[in-house]
Amino acid sequence: MAIRRSLRLLRRSSLSIPDLAVWPNLELSHHANPNKIGKDPDIESGAISFVDESAATRSGVRAWITRRQGYLFFPMLPLEGLNLHVQAIRRLSSRARLEGRWIELGMLMARFMIYFGLIFWLLPFGMAWAFIGVQVAVFGLYMGATFAPNHKGMPIIPADVKLDFLNKQVRTSRNIAGGWWATILMGGLNYQIEHHLFPSMPRPHLRAARMLVREHCRSNDVPYVETTLVSSYRTVIGYLNRVGLAARDPFDCGLASQLRPR
Repeated sequence: MAIRRSLRLLRRSSLSIPDLAVWPNLELSHHANPNKIGKDPDIESGAISFVDESAATRSGVRAWITRRQGYLFFPMLPLEGLNLHVQAIRRLSSRARLEGRWIELGMLMARFMIYFGLIFWLLPFGMAWAFIGVQVAVFGLYMGATFAPNHKGMPIIPADVKLDFLNKQVRTSRNIAGGWWATILMGGLNYQIEHHLFPSMPRPHLRAARMLVREHCRSNDVPYVETTLVSSYRTVIGYLNRVGLAARDPFDCGLASQLRPR
């Protein structure tokens, strides 16, 4: 266990992944209750609202963004790379009790020193900053575009509703069709249903498990959702826009807005 944790620590700290002290807890909470209000941290209110109740509380600029959040979702993803780095540093610098804080903080700082050192050594000052900006933006876009199809736009489970394990995991997850290219692009997360049912299963075996899981779901009348990557993005955008309507001013008249003097 200690060796495995050390390897994960090294991998995450060297590849721009958020701090290991927090990430496992978030993952465990998400896997235990995907898309469940009050339990899944992935649908908590943030820059994006995933439930109507959250969107309805927005006002001012945040409400304006929320009303258009479906269309703004992908343009905002490049900022997620910067956000993940900032959150990692903030959590590791907080006073909260975190296991392995100093080891991870040291490795993260070592990564930054090597990363920034090489870039500013090999590139002119302005080009170095441009490279860093593009790299962090692409990282955020890729991470978001990979994770978004998994659960966004799938049913939201109310806080007071209880489902059995199979229904809880399958009904809230979505597989992405595409075969080997989807597996390479998404790192095996295209088999999201199987990943949630068997989180410790090695990624290469998820494809084989898919046939068994799909047949079991069919025989038990459990919806098994599998779609293309483009179709999943279309669903995500449509869902976020529908949720965003909850942030609309109830006294705002569309016709009046068009005729209002500018």
